[in-house]
Amino acid sequence: MKALFNFLLVAFLISCEGPTPRHPVKRNTTSSIQAAIARSKSLLAAEENLIKAIIARDSIHSYSQSASGSWFFYNKKNNRATVTAQPDDIVTMTYNVLGFNNDTIYSMQDIGLIKYKVDKQELFPGLRHAVKMLKEDETATFLFPSSLGYGVPGDGNKVGVNMPIKSTVAIVKIEKDSTSL
Repeated sequence: MKALFNFLLVAFLISCEGPTPRHPVKRNTTSSIQAAIARSKSLLAAEENLIKAIIARDSIHSYSQSASGSWFFYNKKNNRATVTAQPDDIVTMTYNVLGFNNDTIYSMQDIGLIKYKVDKQELFPGLRHAVKMLKEDETATFLFPSSLGYGVPGDGNKVGVNMPIKSTVAIVKIEKDSTSL
């Protein structure tokens, strides 16, 4: 009987100990971040080589590289205009989106004439930069790596994942922000 009592006492004391806490599983996130950075750099280098090959095959146009990382040539240049769009200006414009093999993804007719408040509305990154480079009544064609296009996810419709794009942008009118005058 005494042995049974001692056994029950020990079992009771052991069962009252409480749950042991779970410790988080340690994951080395720096290696996955480094791998993502390496993939992005590799993708950008491949897209830049593709852009350079397109430029080398195009003997008609003279391309320039923008500060944002796109390449472009003027289809129509306005030497009389001096003003470019600044933040909060309203720009009336149209553009198209093509693949690098000149297949039309979105035509200018599909997109239509749009009014864009500079840096206050969503456009893909390359187009936001392009709008600020062009003057009224100018048209230019841009080659954007995917990082300046629709990026990793694409547009969820016709532009695919990590797809570099070509776009012709036409600025029709620039209305200066009245509060900055």
